[in-house]
This record gives sequence, structure tokens and C-alpha cells, in this order.
Amino acid sequence: MAEVTLGELAVHGNLVRYAEAGTTGPVVVLIHGLASRAAQWQQVMARLGEQYRVIAPDLLGHGLSAKPRGDYSLGAQACGVRDLLAALGHHRVTLVGHSLGGGIAMQFAYQFPERIERLALVNSGGLGPEVSPFLRAATLPGSELVLPVIAGSWVRKAASRLDGLLGKAHVMVPEGLREALIGVGSLGDPATRQAFVHTARSVIDVRGQRVDGRDRLYLAGDLPLLVVWGQKDTIIPVEHGRAIGEAVPAARVEVFARSGHFPHLTEPLRLAGLLQDWLETTEPAHLDANSLTLRLHRPVA
Repeated sequence: MAEVTLGELAVHGNLVRYAEAGTTGPVVVLIHGLASRAAQWQQVMARLGEQYRVIAPDLLGHGLSAKPRGDYSLGAQACGVRDLLAALGHHRVTLVGHSLGGGIAMQFAYQFPERIERLALVNSGGLGPEVSPFLRAATLPGSELVLPVIAGSWVRKAASRLDGLLGKAHVMVPEGLREALIGVGSLGDPATRQAFVHTARSVIDVRGQRVDGRDRLYLAGDLPLLVVWGQKDTIIPVEHGRAIGEAVPAARVEVFARSGHFPHLTEPLRLAGLLQDWLETTEPAHLDANSLTLRLHRPVA
């Protein structure tokens, strides 16, 4: 297993924290989801880092990165990822995006086709309107007043106490649930909460996901595409992943029957092995602005 280390860099005056593993080979970038953090990719990074240079940033507004009052749209986050990678000297990468990170990865591929070699979507957002009621509710007017109660110290203490009791009883808390509780707990911080609300409202409203990348997937017809989904996902339904498999015949679709919304936490070594096999058996795409123009004139592959 490769060692996972932490780094930080000021990008446009905002501190960006990131994890990295491996020192040689093609660059693989792992993008986390809403109210999540780069640390979720730890085990995947350690395995992939044996053969690849792997980078996982804490997106702005998340984890240990800065939480400025600013633009948290998919486009802005995609630009932030590009600028971090450019500052680190990486100009062509394979992107792996989970949940919101999948939407950011698709936006990156759309905005910067010349910088992407492959695209992997893990329980990705942006592929249909259906999404959990909690996330829809988080976009309602006044949610800023409710979230501090949900993420209050008494809730975090109760969750911690429950975790301790289950540990003493030798009952394992699923890693996905543990990370979800950490994510909710992070909303107790005002800056994190503000970033969460702005991010959620940029892609979701009361009717569900309002940003949909399906109509532009044909633009990535020459891009190796891997779709991974947890069968038990209660946040974004697995049907979204299966539908992409039908719409994009060249895509490789894998469903993890034991996983929910966080396959990289519940089955990290399986996911890492799958990513490694996919990387080894596909050729990197070489796209540019011309490729986009040609696809727009010939939308049907």
C-alpha cells in the first residue's frame, strides 16, 4: 500500500487542502461529494497509489479547505479543481467523482476536454431528478435556521455516545453511516453550513436535482466512461447508473450489491481494484476544442 500524505496550497488566495499518494504514473483525481471530505478516499488512494499518482482535494467549502463567501456552482468547483491541478503541474488527468463530485467531474470534462483522459462516476449526481428528501429540504427557504439544530452539539454528542456503545457491544457502525454523521456534524460550523446551503441550492431544489448532465454525455463519446453504483443507495437511486449504461453503450457499469451511497467506504479495495483494471484496459482520450465542435455538429455517435 502506498503512503497517503497531506498537502496544502493557496489558490486565488484560498487555502486548499489535498491528499496525495504515489509519485509516478498517470494522474488520477478523486473528487468527494457534498458535505464530505478527501479523507473518505484514504483506502482507495493507498491501493491506487502503488501504480498511479493520486490526488484527492478537499473542495472549497468542505473539509479543511477554505470556506469563503463565493460561488459554489459546479462550474466554479470544476475551475477550482483545474486550477489546483495546474498549480501542482498536472495538465491531463483521469477524474473519479462521487455524488456531487460526479457532477463536478462531468462539468470539468465539458469545460476542459483537453485536460481529461478518462471519467469515472461513483453514485453520481446530475443524472436524473431523484434525490433524498433531506437534500431537497436543505434547499428550502429558512433551512439555514434548521440545520444548526440538526447539527447541534447535542446531536453530535448523542451520535458519538451511540458509536461508543455499539463499539463496546462489538457492533460495527457502517462506514457510510459514520461519514454521513461526520458530514452532518460539520454543519455546526457557520462557514461550512453556509457553503453547504449554497452548494446544495446550486444543484437541487424542492423537486430534486435540477442540474442534469445526461443531455451532454454524447459530447464525451470518445472518453472512457466507468459508472459505479451501490445497489442500496438511498440518496441517489441506482437506476440512474443503469440508465447511463443503456444510454452510453460504450460505458462500463458496475453495481456493488453490498454498498449504499459510499462504495469507496464500504468496499474500498474492490473499488480500487476495479479502477485499476479499468485504467489498465482503456486508452486515455485525447480531446480538444475541435472534438467538442465536431460532436456538437454530429450529436449522434
